[in-house]
Amino acid sequence: MNDTAFFLGKGGVGKTTLSSAFALSLARAGKKVLIASLDPAHNLGDILGLRLSGEAVGVEPGLDALEVDLAYWVDKYLNESRAQMKANYSYNTTFNLDSFFNIIKYSPGTEEYAVLWAIEDIHCRLGPLYDVVVFDTPPTALSLRFLSLPVISGLWVKELRNLREKILSKRQAVTRINPDSPVAASCVDKDDDKIYGQLRNIGHRLSALELLFSKESFISVIVNPDQLSVDEALRIQEELSRLKIPLGAICVNKRGVSDMVWTQHPSLAGYPQFDFDFTREGIRTREELMDVDAATLATYFLTRTGNQ
Repeated sequence: MNDTAFFLGKGGVGKTTLSSAFALSLARAGKKVLIASLDPAHNLGDILGLRLSGEAVGVEPGLDALEVDLAYWVDKYLNESRAQMKANYSYNTTFNLDSFFNIIKYSPGTEEYAVLWAIEDIHCRLGPLYDVVVFDTPPTALSLRFLSLPVISGLWVKELRNLREKILSKRQAVTRINPDSPVAASCVDKDDDKIYGQLRNIGHRLSALELLFSKESFISVIVNPDQLSVDEALRIQEELSRLKIPLGAICVNKRGVSDMVWTQHPSLAGYPQFDFDFTREGIRTREELMDVDAATLATYFLTRTGNQ
């Protein structure tokens, strides 16, 4: 099983730079690493000097990279949902599914589910090919929503399964009383019921993702020495705690951006701290990316995960 790392933080704090430097350090330490960008505004390809797509491409020996095509995953999620509904409710010809899904495409939550299923695909399909998978995440709001989905949606799916069991139980009762009832021709056993089976399958997928986030991932939050990024890190910490997702480290980036006196917030100071200097000239090559010096963070990660 591979190890997984997520880099979270406010937009502009340096998530792409630090996650790339971290992945590159791991690769040059002998690990086979995949770095995947989940941010709709992709910068990973720019910093690695490659044109990336939704499938992994080689960056250098030991390091592959990809940028998740969010539009593709939104369409895939909606098309699969449409096909399932048509199969389950094929008898209802008056329900205009295509019009319904055209509206859902722009509804709240669709993008978050698309990101969630993209993570699942990377973890299950590509993950076994690597020692470590590193995720460069989107801005905080979207990241926290997809991290919370397995827990929240899992509760909904559990209630829907209970409701479906009650429906099937009532069908069984009607069938026993009147074997000639039209209900007798429908499914009455949950083991044969397509809808119950789909709810069970979704529940298993959500449980696996909840386990990935809460037990199998290393979460780093990146802050800059400024109040706005620290405030956002505190919100991330609070939400992760509520979701029972442990925070693994705090990365303080751009320490050299100014000469102001700065101290870490007490609520964040108890986590392992890793400092990174601000690079005024920018990152133009992978060798300059190595100058960010994420080796200490990479070593800590390998020690903590036992992947040495």
